[in-house]
Formats: sequence, structure tokens, C-alpha cells
Amino acid sequence: MTPTTPPRLAVRAIILHRERLLLVNAWPTGKSDLMCAPGGGVERGSSLPDNLIREVFEETGLHITVDAPCLVNEFNDPNGSFHQVDVYFHCTLISPPTLDHGWQDVDAIVTDRRWVTRTEMVKLRVKPDSLAAVAWRDSDAPTYDPLEPLIT
Repeated sequence: MTPTTPPRLAVRAIILHRERLLLVNAWPTGKSDLMCAPGGGVERGSSLPDNLIREVFEETGLHITVDAPCLVNEFNDPNGSFHQVDVYFHCTLISPPTLDHGWQDVDAIVTDRRWVTRTEMVKLRVKPDSLAAVAWRDSDAPTYDPLEPLIT
């Protein structure tokens, strides 16, 4: 049976500061150790950059400007109806990079926020697989990361 739910559209921020990438864990109650770039679902009637500015602030308390899009990634639940398309943007930090450990995102989903070096990223479970290459602008970094199965 073909799912009738359309794909969810989300935006994600690639924010580098002093060769460290901002990552978040957005799994409530410690369900998963998977880290990703901050961001989230797009609200109808608001531009992708405006959605991303809102999402990054909600999840981290940080202020950004949004630069060019750099990656489209999609994933789905092969056994369900969930399918999400993430549009990643390089972003510039315009507030101090300090992460307030007492900060609580609006939806109480983010359980961890941290700045990581590329070397530290290797020791973490991170999605999408191409995130480091895109963040550090490797010459062979993809601009489209094909459909991959959802993992927790």
C-alpha cells in the first residue's frame, strides 16, 4: 500500500565556529544517541531561512544568519509512512557561541547540544553520513544525499 502522508519538509543549519560544528541530539528522554545538525520542520507561510532561524533559536538559544543551501538529504521509515526531506544551509553565527546548558527547547526534544571537531565527530553517531564533508566543504561533498532508512 502506498502511504498517503506527504513527505515532511525540514531545514537544518550547518554552523561552524572555530573549526567546530554545532550538533544536537533531538530524541526525547534519551531514546537515541544519534546527533544531527540543529533544525526542524517547516511552518507553512514562512520562508526556509526564517524557519531555520526560528528552529536554531528554539533548539539552542543561538542567533544565526542563513547562507546558501548546500545539501538536500532525505530519509524514510521503510516499514511505515514517515518520509522527510531536509534542506541544509551553511549558516553564520551572530550571537556568542556559548551554549546555555539550562536552555530548554520549546518542544522539550533536544537533550544534548555541543560543538565538535571533525575528529570528535568520528566517535559519534551522526546523520546524514555526508554531514562532515558538507560542513567542512570537502571538494567531493555531495549536494544530494539519497534516500536512506530512518534510524534511532
